[in-house]
Amino acid sequence: QVQLVESGGGSVQAGGSLRLSCVVSGYTHSIDCMGWFRQAPGKPREGVAVIGSGGTTSYADSVKGRFTISKDNAKNTLYLQMNSLKPEDTDIYYCAAVIPCFRPSSWLLLHPLSVNHWGQGTQVTVSS
Repeated sequence: QVQLVESGGGSVQAGGSLRLSCVVSGYTHSIDCMGWFRQAPGKPREGVAVIGSGGTTSYADSVKGRFTISKDNAKNTLYLQMNSLKPEDTDIYYCAAVIPCFRPSSWLLLHPLSVNHWGQGTQVTVSS
């Protein structure tokens, strides 16, 4: 059974940085389709940054230029480097994986219901 465990969340002031990590276990090979989604109270879960089939990468317009997604297959770990954080980035951030991996990142970013493996979430709070 695939398990995803996030860490690295916390509270920072606007303009600060955080690095989220997601450790993968329970799967022999590397997972190509992985990403980060976030959810605010009363709002649907939305894509933040995703790596899709063929290594394609997509970002939400609101985080483009500020966030960077990366993956270290040797360590079975997914990362999200978040710079220039804004109060509107305050959310619970979830690590996600899709197996099998057939879709490009641009599609996965807009379809959170396609995700079949979720982490427990980590809180990110940005104060003004």
